[in-house]
Amino acid sequence: MGNSLNLQSEIDSDTTEQSHSTNRAAEGEKAAIPHGTKGVGRPVNIELQRRRRSEILEVATRVFAEQGFAATDVQVIADQSGVGKGTVYRYFPTKEDLFLAAVDQGMQELSEAVDSAADAHTEPLSLIAATIRAYLTFFDEHPNVVELLIHERAHFRDRKASTYFVHRDANIGPWRDLCQNLIDSGVFRNEPVDVLLNVISDLLYGTMFTNHFSGRKANLASQCDSILSVLFNGILARPKEQPSREANPKSPTSR
Repeated sequence: MGNSLNLQSEIDSDTTEQSHSTNRAAEGEKAAIPHGTKGVGRPVNIELQRRRRSEILEVATRVFAEQGFAATDVQVIADQSGVGKGTVYRYFPTKEDLFLAAVDQGMQELSEAVDSAADAHTEPLSLIAATIRAYLTFFDEHPNVVELLIHERAHFRDRKASTYFVHRDANIGPWRDLCQNLIDSGVFRNEPVDVLLNVISDLLYGTMFTNHFSGRKANLASQCDSILSVLFNGILARPKEQPSREANPKSPTSR
């Protein structure tokens, strides 16, 4: 990345971005917005800094998805963002920081999409159906985010948990409460709530990657309907629909 003198020579002249240093977010997964310097000069425009940070991450998401982590040159991200390379490093001290911040932003946007869908419903089953649709729709419309999840797994295997699962675990509390209420009210069968959550989570996670790698065989709405039908109704026929042993004496179970 060069020494500090080289970086300084690349920093934009934009006085609204003057700073002494860049804070790192918790666990080093996200760089904070640079602090403005005190003294002579125009006051720091926090909103401008937030917008510029978001714009850099938007470009970084696309470039990392297209080129992969190892092959990506931060200079390309800077050029496509319309800023100097030094400015990128002031927001994100290393390429790793920039990449992980891009993944983190993708997961925040996923959470916002799911939460927005949930807020539009009060009936529990309708809420679950809406959020499943929102989840699959988000990844269908943001394939670059899926690519970042793949690259994260490939290049950062030593991390205790991937960004996806960090966000999932941080947001699962309300879903645990919802499922427990449905169990208590007799809507869901009496299974350990974490078992139900893990099955649903794994089903959606696998569907997301299957769609990305091999494509959907049906339109997204039809796929969501199929998932919800199996999820809510199961795969076993109801007792009155199951053939009796007397009606099928040659079946293995009748011997």
